[in-house]
Amino acid sequence: MATDTPGADAASSGGMPQLDFSTWGNQIFWLVLTLIVIYFILSRIALPRIAAILAERQGTITSDLAAAEDLKAKAEEAEAAYEKALIDARAEAHRIVAEAKAEIQGDLDAAMAKADAEIAIKAAESEKAIAEIRAGALEAVKEVASETAQEIVTAMGGSTDAKAISAAVDARVKG
Repeated sequence: MATDTPGADAASSGGMPQLDFSTWGNQIFWLVLTLIVIYFILSRIALPRIAAILAERQGTITSDLAAAEDLKAKAEEAEAAYEKALIDARAEAHRIVAEAKAEIQGDLDAAMAKADAEIAIKAAESEKAIAEIRAGALEAVKEVASETAQEIVTAMGGSTDAKAISAAVDARVKG
């Protein structure tokens, strides 16, 4: 089986046709041509698209970072406003509590003054009643003492002089 192509000899000899030195020039030509076509396809079509996608992603990341910074600034402003509102609310609560305490204290002072006045009136009435009871008791004691003294003097057989007995009882009661 004789053929006039050198690759056929290599194929028939059992070797690999790619390693046949007689076809290397042709293989190198097609290799270079294929690499040049791949280079142009990559440099003109694929790489610009990839670069555009990377630039778009970078732009998106940059805009997202700027938006995040804006949102962070707004969040800090909101937090500051919240803190101010909280401080104002606490101050208002303290003011309301102070007003309520003052109002309650005023009501308490008025009630205490009224109670003190009522107690003073009751105490004066009680002292007057006690003075009347004492005076009545003193008169009753004088009367009982005078009667008892007259009874004793009469029982002893003496004469009873009401004025003398009354003067003696008055002197003894006075001290």
